[in-house]
Amino acid sequence: MKIRKGDEVKILLGKDQGKTGKVMRVLPKDERVVVEGVNMYKRHVRKMGKSEGGIIEINKPVNISNVALICTNCKKTTRVAFKKDGQVKLRVCHKCQEVIK
Repeated sequence: MKIRKGDEVKILLGKDQGKTGKVMRVLPKDERVVVEGVNMYKRHVRKMGKSEGGIIEINKPVNISNVALICTNCKKTTRVAFKKDGQVKLRVCHKCQEVIK
């Protein structure tokens, strides 16, 4: 996958279009990512034993095609290219040609 946990991404489509956030989780099987502070939904939880009930906010996954990676060097949304350095596969920004950390 071209997007990894900890990457800064921008939402391209949907109700949170234009927002940015950090990737908390990547779900490669479903081709989805969970982005911090984006696609928030409220869930009503019943009191069970010692845990309190109430309304909690949870992050729902976003389709990976609806997010764009923000380059750590040029701070622009970009596509990801791969470059081999010996046996190591590196992610490279398409716009500034720098390695994405």
